[in-house]
Amino acid sequence: MYITKPIRTSKNGKTYQSILLRESYREDGKVKNRTIANLTHCKPKEVAAIEFALKHKGDFAALPQTLPSLQLQQGFSVGAVWTVYQLAKRLGIEDALGTGREGKLALWQVMARVIDQGSRLSAVRLAQTHAGCDVLGMERGFDENDLYENLTWLSTQQEAIERRLFAHRRGRQKPNLFLYDVTSTYREGDQNELAAFGYNRDGKKGKKQ
Repeated sequence: MYITKPIRTSKNGKTYQSILLRESYREDGKVKNRTIANLTHCKPKEVAAIEFALKHKGDFAALPQTLPSLQLQQGFSVGAVWTVYQLAKRLGIEDALGTGREGKLALWQVMARVIDQGSRLSAVRLAQTHAGCDVLGMERGFDENDLYENLTWLSTQQEAIERRLFAHRRGRQKPNLFLYDVTSTYREGDQNELAAFGYNRDGKKGKKQ
């Protein structure tokens, strides 16, 4: 591949220069050329970068010597964040939570649990390697304290969020079938202040629930 910069003159005398990325190939024993991309509207620095890459395409090992100040740096991971974000939009989760800062923090907590299940601190660390703030459009970062405070916000907004999720899923159509969980649990030991004796569906006598 190579870059060519042909110049043409119009009928009124004006000259125009095109910047084309081209390649040579052989067909039926003849050498032909074809245009891969039109780079005319690219910035000069972008064209220069492509020319530099083509010039050294067979000798990348020598690049560090050519550019001693060149440093390679791993960017933010985008794929998983973007995929889960699109799914959240499709399911109406983003609309239900809202696009304010608290809504975005709540959405990130949901996304972080899908991508890498962990604590609030792990969600903060995940945002340091993934493009969560960029994808969600958060102008400033956050720490685990922000996420814990966000849980309080979620608890106060729970009913409204559930209503918006239901409206997104069902609209005005009322469901005619409800599914609910009847799982029961019991406690070993008697030092849990939240446990109490009651009807034990599992038949575990003497066990608090």
